[in-house]
Amino acid sequence: MKKAKYFSAKWCGPCKMFKPVVSNLIDEGYDIEMVDVDDNQLEAMKYQIMSVPTVIFEEDGKVVDAVLGVTSRDDLIDRLK
Repeated sequence: MKKAKYFSAKWCGPCKMFKPVVSNLIDEGYDIEMVDVDDNQLEAMKYQIMSVPTVIFEEDGKVVDAVLGVTSRDDLIDRLK
């Protein structure tokens, strides 16, 4: 299974709508790390995050996929498999 990083910001409207979906998946055991771009600017720069929300998917330490903007719960689950 892949790991994911969810990049968001407190001031971002779509992030506020999407956060409960991501939080629920974390509660279900999916390996997703929440990253606030304002609090973690170096990490956001490392992944070249230009807009939020963005979800980066990694496998074996390499970026293999990304979702820009809001997507469905099912889409996230499919991408994490």
